Amino acid sequence: MTTDPTEEDRRLAIAAGGGDRHAFEQLVWRHKGALYRLARRYVGDADEAYDIVQETFVSAWLALRRFDPRQSFNGWLRTIALNKCRDHGRRRAVRRRVMRLFALDPAATAQSPATDSERERDEESQRRLQRLDQAVAALPRLYKEPLLLTTVGALTQQEAARVLRTTTKAVEMRIRRARTRLIETLGNGTQIE
Repeated sequence: MTTDPTEEDRRLAIAAGGGDRHAFEQLVWRHKGALYRLARRYVGDADEAYDIVQETFVSAWLALRRFDPRQSFNGWLRTIALNKCRDHGRRRAVRRRVMRLFALDPAATAQSPATDSERERDEESQRRLQRLDQAVAALPRLYKEPLLLTTVGALTQQEAARVLRTTTKAVEMRIRRARTRLIETLGNGTQIE
């Protein structure tokens, strides 16, 4: 007999909120992949995405006692991840400003030949994934968040609307606009999940 994943998440979250570390480990195992994909697409960098996922789970562990079991655990966890992505974006912007102030902007320095040759050796699928990650990361927050919550975060449009505190119709429209921008940026040959 299989159980409903939503109910299983709820049961595990309640147990973890009571201090059951094994229940929390199961939640981590169940959600880490989806959270990683969400964070990677949001920030466009694999290593930074891992950090965001770790921060998300630390925050979730610390806040589990406040989790309302009447709500979707999936949506609750994605809200935390989305906030961590936003925080990351703000920290990155501050770092860039400081680096420019002190003329330490790494983008201002020429790329080394090793970086170019490594990029040339990458497989075509890796280049396409990188282009997609960068294009998604460059989307305005208004479009990026509903797109990622529904495609990578596996939330319904209704759940994404609750997380973003907007209407389902607004989420639907923003997703459509995000996909249009991605097609314009990437061309028609790239699949948009």
